[in-house]
Amino acid sequence: MFQNIDSCLLKGRLWIAFILFFFTGLAFAHGVTQGDQGYIQEISGINVIPFIYLGAKHMVTGYDHLLFLVGIIFFLYRLSHIGIYVTLFAVGHSSTLLIGVFFDIPANAYLIDAIIGLSVVYKALDNMGAYQRWFGYQPNPKAATFIFGLFHGFGLATKIQEFEISGDGLLVNLIAFNVGVEVGQLLALTGILIAVSYWRRSRSFLRYAYSANTVLMSTGFILIGLQLTGYFVA
Repeated sequence: MFQNIDSCLLKGRLWIAFILFFFTGLAFAHGVTQGDQGYIQEISGINVIPFIYLGAKHMVTGYDHLLFLVGIIFFLYRLSHIGIYVTLFAVGHSSTLLIGVFFDIPANAYLIDAIIGLSVVYKALDNMGAYQRWFGYQPNPKAATFIFGLFHGFGLATKIQEFEISGDGLLVNLIAFNVGVEVGQLLALTGILIAVSYWRRSRSFLRYAYSANTVLMSTGFILIGLQLTGYFVA
């Protein structure tokens, strides 16, 4: 019996170490690739399909956004509830993405990404019931999802603002990019839901739900630390 417990603990620690290492490596690689940057800088006029592709690609590879989505849907069982929260998140990040780029609103990418990391920590703690234990109060999860969605949108906007985009057809291209982000989010969310739903069928889900959110929280702290380090070093 004790050998089984020790074996489970060892496996859990190894998985946690692997996940932390994996996402730490991703944090250094996050952003728009040089090839995509060069392509966007060279083209002009309305390019709907390329920008849809770039938006979808960025969301599917945007691990910080996906981690927040994992936290959002972790304890949501009904598709109607998932739809409400994902819609709030989409409206939030769509608004600031379009407004931030079109009106060229300046924002420090490191600080915005640090707040995005904070959103992952916030949601993990929410899933762990921390706010009820600490403050005896449950913050409105829908309001939090929308507000953090605004920051996620600014995070996307800062990535686009890092390189010059032709003003010719800018609004249409931004809308196309945003459509691509939503397509990528839908694809990623489908994969996440399949994985989480499969896990929920096993007895280990509730047993390890707290540990899983601890890993999620730790990853968020790593993202915050990396972005703040970049802010002070850059």
